[in-house]
Amino acid sequence: MAGMGDHGGMGDGMNDGMMSMPHKKNKMMMHMTFFWGKDVEILFSGWPGHSLSMYVLALFFVFVLSVTVEWLSGSRLIRPGTNRVSAGLAQTGLHALRIGLAYMVMLAIMSFNAGVLIVAVAGHAIGFLLFGSRVFKPAESVEPGQKHLNDLPPMKC
Repeated sequence: MAGMGDHGGMGDGMNDGMMSMPHKKNKMMMHMTFFWGKDVEILFSGWPGHSLSMYVLALFFVFVLSVTVEWLSGSRLIRPGTNRVSAGLAQTGLHALRIGLAYMVMLAIMSFNAGVLIVAVAGHAIGFLLFGSRVFKPAESVEPGQKHLNDLPPMKC
């Protein structure tokens, strides 16, 4: 194939669930299956590096991102009575922020590091418990048989 050089295409380097990235001089390896370990790149090239403390910081960052996504999903930040245009623009901005952060969590998970997956799911679970579930919300009077509107946060496509 044109442009492949002598790398032989994507088929080279597919051993042990890793794929060789031929465009870099140092032949960085990218995992294609879940793995355990601190030697991973999450979101940014070279981050968190090979340090255990930086790996823990990266896990904490992904956890906070996940909790923030749930906070934005479950909170009502726009006050009733706000101008419709202002409220609509604020909703749009908050939605864009929430989706952007959710995509960052998704991209972090795509590092295929099991620790990242675990902290992302834990962050979403804790965030939902705090901001989306009924545990910390005041009791509302709901008639028997009436559907409660906040059983799950909206997930619209």
